[in-house]
Amino acid sequence: MPDLIEAYSGRRRLAARCRHVCEKPVFSLGVISVILLNAVLLGIETYSGLSVEYGDLLDSAERFCVAAFSLEILIRLGAHIDRPKAFFRDPWNVFDLLVVSSAFVPFLRENTTLLRLLRLARVLRTAQFMPQLRVLLVAVGRSLPGTVSFLFVGALILYVYAMIGWICFAGHDPEHYGSLGRAGLTLFLLMTLEGLGDAVHAGLAVSPFSILFYASYVLLASFVLVNVLIGVVLNALEEAREMEAAANRTEQVTAWQPPAGHAAQPLPEAADELRLRIAAVRSALDDMEAQLDPTSGAAPVMTASSPARASVGAR
Repeated sequence: MPDLIEAYSGRRRLAARCRHVCEKPVFSLGVISVILLNAVLLGIETYSGLSVEYGDLLDSAERFCVAAFSLEILIRLGAHIDRPKAFFRDPWNVFDLLVVSSAFVPFLRENTTLLRLLRLARVLRTAQFMPQLRVLLVAVGRSLPGTVSFLFVGALILYVYAMIGWICFAGHDPEHYGSLGRAGLTLFLLMTLEGLGDAVHAGLAVSPFSILFYASYVLLASFVLVNVLIGVVLNALEEAREMEAAANRTEQVTAWQPPAGHAAQPLPEAADELRLRIAAVRSALDDMEAQLDPTSGAAPVMTASSPARASVGAR
C-alpha cells in the first residue's frame, strides 16, 4: 500500500511539472513556431532547384521538427499521466498523437506522398494552440449536416429552374440554355448575381414575363438559401463555443489539485451543489419529523442514530 501511494504521488508531481511547462506561453509559442517552420519546409520542397541545392539542410530541419513534435507530445502526455483518460477524451489530443507518431511508422515513412500529406496535416495542429481557430473548425464540422440539407434543397431548386429555363429560352439562347447542363451552369453563376443584368435583358427580349423567372430565382437562390446557410453556420458556431467552454470547465475541474500541505477544498461549483444537497436532506428530515408528530398517536421509533438526526434537523 505505501508503494502504491508513493507511485501515485510521483505521478502527480510529474504531471504537475509537465502541466506547468505546458501552461507557459513560451511552450505554445515554440510549438507554433515549429509548425510554421514545417509549413515553410513543405513550401520550399515544391521548388526542385532549392530542394536539390539545400537537400541536406532540409532533411536536418525535418528531423528537428520531428524531434520537437515528439518532445512536445511527450510533455503533454506527461501532463496527463495522473489521468490518462482525460488526454484521449480530447479529439485534438488524439489527432496530434496520430500525426506525430505517423512519422515513426515504417510504411508511412517510406511512402513520400503519404508522408507529405501527414506533414501537411501538422499545419492543422495550430488549432490546438489557438482556441478561436479550434472553435471555427468544430463549427465547420457541426454545420456539415445542415450544409448537406442546404445543398440538397439548392440542387433541387437549381434543377427545377434549369428545366424551366431550358423550356422557355433554349430556342432563343442556346448558348446558355441549350441543354439542362448549360442551363444549370448559367443559373449557378447567376446565384452570385454575376451577369444578372445581361441575362434579364436577354430574357426580356424573349418575353416580358421572364422577369418573374429571374426575380423568383434570385430571391430563392441568392437571398433565402444563402441566409439559411448563414443561419446554419452561426448556430453551429454557437454550439462549438458552448462545447469549448464546457471542455475548459471540465479540464479545470479535473486538473485542479489542492496546495501542498493543505486539505482539499471544494471548488465553488462543487460547494454550491453540496449546500443544495445538505438543504434537501434537512428538508426531508423536517418532513419526517412532522409526520412523527406525537399528537397523531404514532410514537417515534428511537434508534441509535436518532439523536444524531435530531441534532442535524435542529441545525
